Amino acid sequence: MAHLAVRSKRVITPEGVKGATIFIHGSIIKEVLPYDVEVDCPVNDVGNKLVMPGVIDTHVHINEPGRTSWEGFNTATKAAIAGGITSLVDMPLNSSPITTTVPALQKKVAKAHQQIHANCGFWGGVIPANIEEIEPLIEQGVLGFKAFLSPSGIKEFPNVTERDLRKVMPILAKHRVPLLVNCELEDDTVLLKKRKPQSYADYLLSRPQKWEDEAIALVIRLCEEFNCKTHIVTLSSANSLERIATAKSQGIPLSAETAQHYLSFNAEDIKDGQTQFKCTPPIRGKENNDQLWEALSTGTIDFVASGHSPAPPEFKRLESGDFVKAWAGITSLQFSLPALWTAAKKRSFNVLDIAKWLCENPAKLAGLENKKGKISSGFDADLVIWDEKKVFKVREAMIHHKHKTTPYFLKELSGLVEQTYIGGTKTYDSGTFMRLNEGKIILMNGSI
Repeated sequence: MAHLAVRSKRVITPEGVKGATIFIHGSIIKEVLPYDVEVDCPVNDVGNKLVMPGVIDTHVHINEPGRTSWEGFNTATKAAIAGGITSLVDMPLNSSPITTTVPALQKKVAKAHQQIHANCGFWGGVIPANIEEIEPLIEQGVLGFKAFLSPSGIKEFPNVTERDLRKVMPILAKHRVPLLVNCELEDDTVLLKKRKPQSYADYLLSRPQKWEDEAIALVIRLCEEFNCKTHIVTLSSANSLERIATAKSQGIPLSAETAQHYLSFNAEDIKDGQTQFKCTPPIRGKENNDQLWEALSTGTIDFVASGHSPAPPEFKRLESGDFVKAWAGITSLQFSLPALWTAAKKRSFNVLDIAKWLCENPAKLAGLENKKGKISSGFDADLVIWDEKKVFKVREAMIHHKHKTTPYFLKELSGLVEQTYIGGTKTYDSGTFMRLNEGKIILMNGSI
């Protein structure tokens, strides 16, 4: 017997958008039946509002323990469910300790208990000194591993080299867990140039596409050599798209994500001193970003993730507008869905595209494709109900991240999240948190 039904004339299912009644038993979708089927349990009929699988964000810096003044499990996962995100995966930095050892992972899991309002998994980290920690972390249930090819901005998390990747990729391939790589290879020729600290054009020149393209070429070569599932995070350079498409067409186990900010903003529109837009790799020009959209439409880019990387406002150097000293990270988690939809609908994409880019394909990277990311029998009852026509302005009072500095501040966005369900429980409704602490910790060997 179902204990609850959610009904809408527009449910996003694997077969398309259709009228349907979703029967939920416990935390699982029992069955999906026609809209007008007879119901013998409490029903939430949302009329014409869209019902979509809960958003899955696989690129989130929560920063707890150790840098909880930057963000934390409580604030990040509140922001998540207010934005229709039902599952996220926490990056191994910028917490302290970084998630590169079993004790560090255990500390993080202990902190997450009783604080998370969305489901939360964890990526382990790869640094030069922790190759011996990789298999123990896999045994503890991390969903995969993250590495940087250039300095991360956190001294405890140094970048790896090709030599390091050659040690770790055979281990990951054996265990069939993914390697996520932040792809930039720095060189001194650019760093020696003089530049104006407040100039966005100079900042953009300081991190050229060449850095990204050379790193991606290296990663693709190693991915093919070791047959290791490899994922490119925060892809911003369109110059690498042809190389990625060719690799994927040859069956190499490669995937890629871009972020909402690379699709929503263009370098030409960023004014000098607007350090809220600083990220690495940087937001590039319109012509480049148009090509990212085309790559999303063809599947060369698999999905979109927020890359949420918050820091206290003083770290963003908003008063001085200094791009050299400002923290490189975008605060955006809560607005992942409306930001992407606002930009996508201008290009005639539809809500099925959004479900693919924010729900179905991210689930595959995290190894959750058999239980999350679709509205289908046997899947977890994680749902978001949203009004794709509703326009709202991002104001400080509505922001649930610990800090309010975001490039979306005062922007008008389309697509208002109205309700969020975690495991069949309504956790958020029209601006009100209905139930908290409903999130589950996601480990490779099962949720706890």
